[in-house]
Amino acid sequence: MKKKLVVLSGAGISAESGVKTFRDSNGLWENHRIEDVASPEGFERNPEMVLDFYNARRKQLNEVEPNEAHLILAELEDYFDVKIITQNVDDLHERAGSSNIIHLHGELKKARSINSDSKIISWEKDLNLGDFNSEGVQLRPHIVWFGEMVPEMDQAVKVAETADIFLVIGTSMQVYPAASLIQYIPDHCEVFVIDPQLDNNFVKAENFFKTSATEGMRKLKDRLLK
Repeated sequence: MKKKLVVLSGAGISAESGVKTFRDSNGLWENHRIEDVASPEGFERNPEMVLDFYNARRKQLNEVEPNEAHLILAELEDYFDVKIITQNVDDLHERAGSSNIIHLHGELKKARSINSDSKIISWEKDLNLGDFNSEGVQLRPHIVWFGEMVPEMDQAVKVAETADIFLVIGTSMQVYPAASLIQYIPDHCEVFVIDPQLDNNFVKAENFFKTSATEGMRKLKDRLLK
């Protein structure tokens, strides 16, 4: 039986593909205040600006490709039962070939009605005011904004509880509730961390790769397959 490899991925893995990271050093996201484009209040104040912001993010996705780190994670399905829990809203894990992905913070290429988080539909084009669901209700991006519940968190906890190997890659471990997942892994689970920014407060020194996602995944693949 294959060992269970559970991966928690964040912005750092997609940054190497050219996806703009969530927050610049100045605290802005693409020159917008976070609360203006990533909160229910921001959407209520200026829905057109918020829709335009995510339309631009969605367009950018068509200009980037999965990088080697994404591809190695997909390859590892030949050897492990791989489940990816991602904080990213892009589809690069899917396009690389990974088959079991939980999106904690939603997905850019999906939409839902403003009054329900359960009726989710695929959406690849621009999303504008006047785009309604089949019941005539305005659609919004299927993104978990600040202050909103994280519907997939319970499922992510269940997956973390089954891990034999747990990998943290490209995330600051500052965003909750995602960062709390490491608390749910079993005692026997071996933990690895790949991130050029993080200080190692998590794992034994030989399991910590202070490198880019791609370089770290090359090293980790060699290590795991030995």
